[in-house]
Amino acid sequence: MTEDVKRIAFGPVPSRRLGQSIGINNIPPKICTYSCIYCQLGRTHTLQITRKPFYTPQEIVTAVKQKIQGAKGKKEAIDYLTFVADGEPTLDGNLGEEIELLKTLGIKIAVITNSSLIWKKDVRDDLRKSDWVSLKIDTVDQEIWHRINRPYGSLKLRDILDGMSEFSHSFSGDLVTETMLIQDVNDETEGLEKVAEFIAGLSPKKSYISIPIRPPAEKWVKSAGENKINRAFQIFKEQGIEAEYLIGYEGNAFAFTGNIEEDLLGILSVHPIREDGVRELLSKANANWSIIEKLLVQKKVIQTEYDGKKFYVRKFS
Repeated sequence: MTEDVKRIAFGPVPSRRLGQSIGINNIPPKICTYSCIYCQLGRTHTLQITRKPFYTPQEIVTAVKQKIQGAKGKKEAIDYLTFVADGEPTLDGNLGEEIELLKTLGIKIAVITNSSLIWKKDVRDDLRKSDWVSLKIDTVDQEIWHRINRPYGSLKLRDILDGMSEFSHSFSGDLVTETMLIQDVNDETEGLEKVAEFIAGLSPKKSYISIPIRPPAEKWVKSAGENKINRAFQIFKEQGIEAEYLIGYEGNAFAFTGNIEEDLLGILSVHPIREDGVRELLSKANANWSIIEKLLVQKKVIQTEYDGKKFYVRKFS
């Protein structure tokens, strides 16, 4: 196995979305349909929309099998095999065949895509073979889309949005969305309301609101602030969307450890809690409000407002 093929599979790594996941990097760096301003891998050096094979299906399967064997040898659990590439995974012309071959291993298959090629029928057909798909939706505004995602020249946002809608109505697996919020680019209320309205029409199992947590492709890019993130969460919630933060705090999210401070930080990393909810949680733990005051002073938590109510949010930066 060449060094190039050895880099195909990695992990398993802990994922808040997918438990213990073996990653599948089926695209060489950095070949993509977008050159997003926030990409942690830097600017795209090969911008394309033509699908083609990069590795043989057998190379993908062999690399993944080796990782599975290694994980089992260390008694590591594996919940998903996840296509998450250095570029856009649906550029891989063999994606559908690879999913079919990997499903014989008895582990669920996930694909994390930027959605840019979902207007293509063959891409939708390939994605339907997986168990879990994440669609990227940063904006539904043409001008903002060009500014934030910097797409390949011939791509059309309307085609992509229509493709997402069509896919959402025919996919039987778990569909989620992810929206990356950038300060002064796509974090304004009107735009968020339009995004939330569109996402609600997809009926996703969950919608993740994220911010850049690693150095972005463009140095001027900054994360949306906590107030804007909280507003986005509330706007999504008003549309009936099951929303959640995805901001890199894997730690104690979802876990009640017996340490109320750690538990609060974990929960507040996932979603804001209204003041009455925080007080109820403290009461259950036989703790008092001084813990919140301490976290506010330490700048681990901030207080923000929405619709006249106080919320507490984990400090992101």
